[in-house]
Amino acid sequence: MEKILIIGAAGQLGSELTKSLSDMYGTEQVIATDINPSAEDKFEFCRFEVLDVLDKTHLRKLVKEEKITQIYHLAAILSATGEKNPMFAWQLNMDSLLYVLELAREYKLNKIYWPSSIAVFGPSTPMQHTPQHCIMDPNTVYGISKQAGERWCEWYFLKHQVDVRSLRYPGLIGYKSLPGGGTTDYAVDIYHKAIEGEVFDCFLSQNTYLPMMYMPDAIKATLDLMHAPAEKVKVRSSYNLSAMSFSPKEIYESIKQHYPNFEIRYNPDFRQAIANSWPDSIDDSVARKDWNWTHEYDLNKMTSDILTYLPQFMVNFK
Repeated sequence: MEKILIIGAAGQLGSELTKSLSDMYGTEQVIATDINPSAEDKFEFCRFEVLDVLDKTHLRKLVKEEKITQIYHLAAILSATGEKNPMFAWQLNMDSLLYVLELAREYKLNKIYWPSSIAVFGPSTPMQHTPQHCIMDPNTVYGISKQAGERWCEWYFLKHQVDVRSLRYPGLIGYKSLPGGGTTDYAVDIYHKAIEGEVFDCFLSQNTYLPMMYMPDAIKATLDLMHAPAEKVKVRSSYNLSAMSFSPKEIYESIKQHYPNFEIRYNPDFRQAIANSWPDSIDDSVARKDWNWTHEYDLNKMTSDILTYLPQFMVNFK
């Protein structure tokens, strides 16, 4: 039986992925961990432990004593936050991945999941329909750590047969948790402001296109990849992943169909330069071919879904 450890479970992706894994494997087979003790309230459906992923002793003890077979390592400092504290962002993002990969090698764990990001791309990367294999020259510490992490994942697979799998997520949009410090987070916050009747101050210019994905599609992609037969997983660095691309102006217009009086102001800040270095759109044909990835949500379908369900969650954010 699989025993699954989720590191960084309280984040935007982790909160929803942990619930899906608990539903799939059973609540007794999943351990959610996060550095924030107050995150325990999110995980009434499974066991929760406080874990600083840089505490190697605690991490090893959990893996050994709980007979862990799979690790989903989601803890990271994201792009905008990482630029404010680059040395710690590098330490957390890189050291923690190496701890997990070493434990996987030592204890012969069945599978490891580690997320990468479109942040691995940079100014020299083809901006339109960015291919799976291309120039990657990231210019944020987050992107640099993700690019280095991809190389380590592939190395551990080739040298030690660690079954590590990864996706290069685009911007992820969900309504069940608050933004976590990423450059694409405007596309989460904008829905909150619309419902609250506030003017939205956008930190990107109106025509800045970025690849995006609604959280249900991100969860589906993650589980599809992790459940694919090993022989189907041909990319051991990280797979390109895509669903849609849009600009702040387009998401604003999508929301105005539901909230006609909603207003937006554009005040680009330092995150504009980060966004400008990332692709406008992603070619994920390799993922679609290797393990039959398909997405469900476009912009308008996502907007309708979020504006239907977000209000009941906003009470918990106050």
